[in-house]
Amino acid sequence: IYVIDVAGGDKIPRKGGPGITQSDVLVINKVDLADAVGADLGVMEQDAVKMRGGDGYEGPIVMAAVKKGVGVEAIVGYILESFHWLRGK
Repeated sequence: IYVIDVAGGDKIPRKGGPGITQSDVLVINKVDLADAVGADLGVMEQDAVKMRGGDGYEGPIVMAAVKKGVGVEAIVGYILESFHWLRGK
C-alpha cells in the first residue's frame, strides 16, 4: 500500500515512481483538504490512473479521508482480499 497526501499537491501522481506505478493499492489520502490546498482531485485521480496503467497494470486507487473514515472500508477490503488470496496459495 502506498499513500500520498493531497496536501503535497495535485502533481504528485504524475511524477510516477515505483510507489505510484507498482504498489498493490494506491491511497490518495486527505481528500477533504483538497479545496483548502488548491488540489484538483479529478486531476490527481486521472494522473494516477494514467501512471498505473502505463505498464499494463491497473491496480486499485482509493480516494480517502482516513481520519474521517472515508475510504477505510475499501482499503481494508483490499488488504483482506490479498490476505485470503495468499492463504489460498
